[in-house]
Amino acid sequence: MTSPSPKDAAAVILLRPNTDPNNPEVYWVKRSTKLAFLGGYRAFPGGQRETFDAEVRVRNCEDEERAAMISCAARELFEEVGVLLARGSKTLTVGQRASLFDDLESKRVTWPQLLDHFGLQLDANDFTFAGRWLTPPFAPRRFDTWFFLVNSPAKQEPRVTEDSELESGEWIAARDAYEQWRRSEIIVVPPVLHVMKTIAAGLTGDLVERFLSIPEAHGEPTRRIEFHPNYICFPVRTPTRPPATHTNCYLIYTSREILVIDPGSPYQDEQIALAQCVDDLIVEGREVREIVLTHVHPDHVAGVNALNKHLQERHGRTCQVAAHAETAESLKNQFPVGRLIHDNEVLTIEGEPSINLRALHTPGHARGHLCFHDERTGALLSGDNIVGYGSVLIDPPEGNMRDYLVSLERMRALRNLSVLFGGHGPAIANPHEKIDEYITHRLLREEMILIAVREGAATSKEIVARAYVDVPPKTHALAERAVLAHLEKLIADGLVTQHSDGAYSATTPSN
Repeated sequence: MTSPSPKDAAAVILLRPNTDPNNPEVYWVKRSTKLAFLGGYRAFPGGQRETFDAEVRVRNCEDEERAAMISCAARELFEEVGVLLARGSKTLTVGQRASLFDDLESKRVTWPQLLDHFGLQLDANDFTFAGRWLTPPFAPRRFDTWFFLVNSPAKQEPRVTEDSELESGEWIAARDAYEQWRRSEIIVVPPVLHVMKTIAAGLTGDLVERFLSIPEAHGEPTRRIEFHPNYICFPVRTPTRPPATHTNCYLIYTSREILVIDPGSPYQDEQIALAQCVDDLIVEGREVREIVLTHVHPDHVAGVNALNKHLQERHGRTCQVAAHAETAESLKNQFPVGRLIHDNEVLTIEGEPSINLRALHTPGHARGHLCFHDERTGALLSGDNIVGYGSVLIDPPEGNMRDYLVSLERMRALRNLSVLFGGHGPAIANPHEKIDEYITHRLLREEMILIAVREGAATSKEIVARAYVDVPPKTHALAERAVLAHLEKLIADGLVTQHSDGAYSATTPSN
């Protein structure tokens, strides 16, 4: 399965006028935690390009594509936070702008019609290009996003409306925003982090040159994603189950050591890219402490031998592999697991800052599945128990539905839980909502399966036909595996019986 094609989008870096140029204020928003995609992330106002954005004429811009993206940026800025960045908008009252906003939101007028009716014009001189970023290929939704730096117009105060996809918005000093990230208090995507870090250095000098100083700002795919300080997510392409196309390898590092978690790609080009990232950390004075595995599945372990071969050839030493005993037993014919990790064991990565990860044996998706919890920051490396998008397959005999639900409850009950770093997809900034969603989904599916059995469905195929009407037929084979996991639990609960011919029926309640 290939990664989804990126859609055109624009975002606005809105600067507050008359603030300290050495520590300027910028307006950012928090996406609603209820959103499936990047819920709870800090971001800049922006969104996807619409067809009619290209119909707007932009002064001082001969490039049609750039003009369309400026139009998109201006429209999204108005729709999301009510700031109308157009020549002629100074003559409008607050009430008029509010009326225009309602007209646009209700689709009584289009964006080009709105501008034409009031004689408003967009001017390219008001929009400074600050980079063009591609969403990494591991994401379920991808965008080719143009970033524009603009000064907030006088007498227009940005605000987030109650019915939008945004939870809040605020002006914040760039250094304060960057420090919040350094303290692991927020989650942002790489371009937002780059922008905040750049602005935090002040508006002096060639600001645009600093924005555009890295390849990623010119559409080069982002490989090294640091959602939290010292936590690098490095997605590698793997033959994993759709809709995923990549598996996240994590590099947790301090000033002295690196912990590599799940180097899963069997493809040489991906192995080389990961090794280069590891080399970059080693060159700065670190060494690889261990290769740690969350569980046994091939898309999480297939790159172990290649990485160790590289470490031997390039740095003169291999690295110990550590995993749960169940995982070690399953992998004994592929490579040796030199150390067993036990439930509640603390892995300490020495250096500055010292990082302690508590191992949690969380079976369900796999018998030896481990998660790792940073009790200081609230980060949980959740492996394949919780992922950035889609659901998790529980496939017997390796998978067990009862164990999985218990594991979800255990993760939900962690004292400090702020973000989930899953085995696939982006980090999850709304962990409690996501875990609740997983538990609710599983229990609802179990109820639907039990109803199907009570209504006479006797085989897994028949159950899928009745209980999985919301999924496409091409996924029914995988759905049958999940049904078996639910049936195992329902049999153990005394609600379903399996007969000698393999057929299932609902258990008759005893009087």
